[in-house]
Amino acid sequence: MSQINFSVIIPTYHRNDLLAKCLDCLAPGVQTLPAEQYEVIVTDDGSQTTAEEMIRQQYPWAKWVAGPCKGPAANRNNGAKYGQGEWLAFTDDDCIPSLHWLEAYSTAIMPNFLVYEGKTTCKQGIHSPLEHAPINLTGSYLWSCNLMIYANLFLNLGGFDENFPHPHLEDIDLRERLNQTKNNYRFVDKAIVDHAPRRLPGGHKLGISHESYVYYSYHKKHVVPSKNELLKEIIRNRLTRIIHYLGHKESPTAFISLITEILCVLNNWDHWIEKYRI
Repeated sequence: MSQINFSVIIPTYHRNDLLAKCLDCLAPGVQTLPAEQYEVIVTDDGSQTTAEEMIRQQYPWAKWVAGPCKGPAANRNNGAKYGQGEWLAFTDDDCIPSLHWLEAYSTAIMPNFLVYEGKTTCKQGIHSPLEHAPINLTGSYLWSCNLMIYANLFLNLGGFDENFPHPHLEDIDLRERLNQTKNNYRFVDKAIVDHAPRRLPGGHKLGISHESYVYYSYHKKHVVPSKNELLKEIIRNRLTRIIHYLGHKESPTAFISLITEILCVLNNWDHWIEKYRI
């Protein structure tokens, strides 16, 4: 029996149509890496519906597992638990891996490198101030939508931190922990994943997500979080996007969303400080 070298981990949540497109690109005989060298694990946080039946009928070569329903960090960790490969390759359910994705990672492996990141594109492009995508063309981001890590290292690190109160900053936290442990990582230009543009959440949801910044500052960086610095960063990022698409029909909505996001941070800041202060 051949050794499984790579476990592909795909967290999903109520996006069967996009997941199907992702799985189509990972099918045996479609990926240029021999099928016996990799497995695909879909970890599913779906509550109203799941992808279990779709995978059983259309993608029987993939393994479906129920997720813990505790957010994307916990869902990725859950999928990793089932992996039998020496390496864990993470992507998202709204991503399209290139046909050479796994082969590119396989041929890039070098001694003393236990972490690799691929190129993440967005071929559709961003056409609205209310859209975004985690594009990575030159490396150093370690976005979890296109990441390969040695399984034992991932386990020893404790995986993604599941204590973040909202899906925000978990990727950066993993990257910083790897930096602190002196684990070098390598950019693999030919390990390409295309990420569809995502709709930004509403202003309130964006605002609430910044609770993760307070948690990260206190418990990871061990510094007092700065409300002013956070607000400057929010305004700079959102206004840059709005100005870039000035005149777009959704620009007024984006501006209202920015105001709502700022007010949400201001209204919740003291509560977050009390909750996470060490």
